[in-house]
Amino acid sequence: MDIQSWDERYKSASRPQEDLEARPTPLVVRIAKALPAGNALDLACGAGRNALWLAGHGWRVTAVDGSATAIEILRTRARERELDVISRVADLETGEYKIEPGSWDLIVVAYYLQLNLIESAKAGLKPGGVIVVIVHITAPGEEPTKHRLRPGELIRSFEGWEILHSLEGQPEDSAHRRPVAEIAARRPKTS
Repeated sequence: MDIQSWDERYKSASRPQEDLEARPTPLVVRIAKALPAGNALDLACGAGRNALWLAGHGWRVTAVDGSATAIEILRTRARERELDVISRVADLETGEYKIEPGSWDLIVVAYYLQLNLIESAKAGLKPGGVIVVIVHITAPGEEPTKHRLRPGELIRSFEGWEILHSLEGQPEDSAHRRPVAEIAARRPKTS
C-alpha cells in the first residue's frame, strides 16, 4: 500500500484490531524488558503501539511513519498518557528520515519490509545495540514480493551478529495472521 492508502486506512479505522487497538508486539516487549532503557527508534511505527509501550517503560523514543494520520493518532495517545515520544512523518522509501549511524540502543521495524532500511537501521545501532525486525514471508507456493521475503532470507542479513531470537512461521501477535520472519539481533561491540 502507498502512504495515501495507509492514511485512508487509519482515518477509516477499518481495521481497529491491527491498527488502533493492537497491543505492543510481544517480541518487542520481551526484548525491551531484557535491556536497560535507552534510545529507541520505531520505524514504520503506525499508530504507535510499540513506541507508546517503550516510552511508558522508560525508553526515549523516536517514532517515524509515512502516514500523517497514524502519527497524529500516536501524538494524541502520547498526550493522553502523558508520554514523551518524538514523532516524525517521513516517507521511509524515499529516505526522508535519515538514521544517524551508531545512535540507537534499540531499533524496531515491525511488519514493514524495506531491505535498504534494514541495512540503515543496522548501521544506526550503537555497538551492542539491538534490532528487532518482523516481516511477512511467503507461504508455500507463493513468490516473494515487495512486501514478503522468502523463508530464510531475513536471518542471512544478520551473519556475524548475536541472534537473540529467530522465528519463522505464525507470529505470537494476534493482530497478524500471515507467516512471518522475526529476528532480534545484537550488533557486535567491535566491527
